[in-house]
Amino acid sequence: MSRLIERQIDGFRLTGFSLAGEETVVIAPEFNVAFDVGRAPREIVSIDNVCLSHGHMDHAAGVAYYVSQRTFVGLKPGRVIVHRSLAQPVQELMDVWSDIEGHPSPAQVIGVLPLEDVELRRNLFVRPFDVNHCAGALGFTLIERRHKLKPEFSEKTGPELVELKRKGVAIDDNLEVPLLTYTGDTALGRFLDYSFVRQSRVVLIECTFFERDHRERAQAGRHIHVDDLPRVTAALPDSKIVLLHVTRRTDMRDVRRDVERVLAPADRERVTILMDRPPRPMRTSVAAPTDQA
Repeated sequence: MSRLIERQIDGFRLTGFSLAGEETVVIAPEFNVAFDVGRAPREIVSIDNVCLSHGHMDHAAGVAYYVSQRTFVGLKPGRVIVHRSLAQPVQELMDVWSDIEGHPSPAQVIGVLPLEDVELRRNLFVRPFDVNHCAGALGFTLIERRHKLKPEFSEKTGPELVELKRKGVAIDDNLEVPLLTYTGDTALGRFLDYSFVRQSRVVLIECTFFERDHRERAQAGRHIHVDDLPRVTAALPDSKIVLLHVTRRTDMRDVRRDVERVLAPADRERVTILMDRPPRPMRTSVAAPTDQA
């Protein structure tokens, strides 16, 4: 069985797994994109675009396997979108594994800087942005580009609009609609001030530390503590929020309790904990038939 958990959040299907220090991978199948690669679960192989938030092993260990498996099953090279400072090391990793395997496993490694958009398909692109973690760390926002007729042309007929376009008149306004933001590992930071982050329908953000005496550990590792969540929800008043990167050291019952402790009821309704699996149904034993007299 797959270890990944599937969620439906605001109409988006998300499949993922995220435990701090072990593995983080989140797939958005309808957009053909994955955020981080974890240990490269089989569900990621068919996804053409991987946005790699940073180089820590629990987020990036599977990148070579992802690339190799796509070659093995006959798919075109995948695209790995990563901070420009990590693009060469990732490519070198691909080259080393090609030497080890004895055959090439091509990949398209795209190095980007913050706010350099990468088109995924027509009218859909991903925008990287700085986060507050380690060197070369990025968050990503999926943005849809839409076209809306300018108000001054609303009374025009179809043929009139076609004629205006033929003459080179710009009849549409281009709108950017932020859909989904993934922060990767990060402490609170200025990225929450970006309008495209604040306007995202869904924001996937880490929350690693929950114990009251771990605030300094959170700050030292540049992670979010549960007591930071009110600032997150205040910055994202209209977004659904998915919490990632919890650890095994904190029982899920304690995670739920602490989230409820720090958030107002209206904000709690907007928050989902990715790894909060629904309880498995209990097996009911069936009594053996007895002989009837």
